[in-house]
Amino acid sequence: MSAEKDNAYEQPTLTKSELVAYISSDQPQLSEQDVELAVNSILDRMSEALVNGERIEIRGFGSMTLHYRPPRIGRNPKTGEKVQVPEKYVPHFKPGASLRKRVDEGFKESLK
Repeated sequence: MSAEKDNAYEQPTLTKSELVAYISSDQPQLSEQDVELAVNSILDRMSEALVNGERIEIRGFGSMTLHYRPPRIGRNPKTGEKVQVPEKYVPHFKPGASLRKRVDEGFKESLK
C-alpha cells in the first residue's frame, strides 16, 4: 500500500495496480495479465450495474446502491455567489456486518 501522508487525515491507499500485484504474488499460478483482466472485468461489471440502476451485493463484504441527491442552491466558496447544483445520483457503499467487525478488530489490533 502507498503510505504517503500529506496531512494527518490521509490514510494509506491500496491502488488497483497494487491489488493486482498482491493477488499475482499470492496466486503464482495466475499471470499478472490474467489477474489484471479479472480485476478490470469485475470493476467494469460493477460500474455497469450501477449505471443501470442495479444494486450490488457481495455477501460478507457489503452492498452498493445509488443515492439520489435532489437539485439545490449551493454557494461558490471563493465568491459566495449562489450556484444552482443539479440533481445527481451518487454511489453509496454499505459495508456488511462481517467486514465491519473484521475491520474494527484489525484496526484495534494495529493500534496496540
